[in-house]
Amino acid sequence: MSELFRIPVKAASRAYDVLAGAGALEAAGASLARLCPRGRAVILADAAALAGHRARLESVLAGAGLTPDFILLDGGEGVKSWDALRIVMDALLDREMARNECLIAFGGGTVGDLAGFAASIMKRGCGFIQMPTTLLAQVDSSVGGKTGINTRHGKNLVGSFYQPDLVIADSGFLESLPRRELAAGYAEIVKAGLIADKPLFERLEAGGSGDPLALGRLAAFIADAVRFKARIVAEDEREAGVRALLNLGHTFAHAFEADASKGALIHGEAVACGIVMALKFSARLGLCGPDGAERAAAVLGRAGLPVSIRDLPGGPYDPASLTARMGQDKKNAGSGITLVLARGVGEAFISPGHDPAQINAFLEGEV
Repeated sequence: MSELFRIPVKAASRAYDVLAGAGALEAAGASLARLCPRGRAVILADAAALAGHRARLESVLAGAGLTPDFILLDGGEGVKSWDALRIVMDALLDREMARNECLIAFGGGTVGDLAGFAASIMKRGCGFIQMPTTLLAQVDSSVGGKTGINTRHGKNLVGSFYQPDLVIADSGFLESLPRRELAAGYAEIVKAGLIADKPLFERLEAGGSGDPLALGRLAAFIADAVRFKARIVAEDEREAGVRALLNLGHTFAHAFEADASKGALIHGEAVACGIVMALKFSARLGLCGPDGAERAAAVLGRAGLPVSIRDLPGGPYDPASLTARMGQDKKNAGSGITLVLARGVGEAFISPGHDPAQINAFLEGEV
């Protein structure tokens, strides 16, 4: 059994802990009892994710003196909608949810995003607990307080910064996860090392021939990635500065996702390829040598992730269309395209004002 980790997140608006590792759910029993003072646990759950863990969750809640009250939805990006938000808000109001209670999100990042936004507007703010059941959510979306839904105008354009009261990132939740989904989350761990944690990247790189997605090995890396993100969030909770570094590879990735054939590409795969593209573009500009992209591609490739546009599911991809998508990215300010680039492994920085024609020419050599 892997070690249990308790990682503090010292956000300006609310400090809280992330419990990570095997047995994190059981270790959280006393905290759950305190955060659910009315003797019930109101849980917004992805029905598919809950199916494999319901008995264990109910056992822990019973031990904490809590009765579960489930609101079931299907996960996936489609759940982040006005319609789903209305359903959740009506369900909470029907239950007479009090401001001192916590809404528990059980599922992947989309359920967490929806639940967090609902909690932030329920009677102007009730409590909120994250129980992420995917690796991507455990190392990324469950920590840091970004919540929201999608609209016809784009992803995550309606939402709030709203920190949870507790995050329970139990590695046992990952046991039934498809390997492709595990790999998608692994890309975010690699990203953390490439941004500003060179020792983390080097530990990932030194993994050798062993399976990088083995759960016993992943637990410590999950904790490393959460610690990294906690430091960033403590410094810049509302993404006014350094937190934007977490978007390494994402400007490319969001363009891939927008242009991919429907259902063919998942977020972590787009991020993996986007990271390599950002490092290759950095080398093209003379900011670093080619070894950064090569090392990143080797680590990501060992997990089965795509590291070239030609191998990316959902293609073929058109450089002009990708460049146009990148030009619409919400991180852009003023003229040109804003990217997160790197001077080397662990040395990422925000780089605004890139000429779309230069990016298009780069992409033409990669597709």
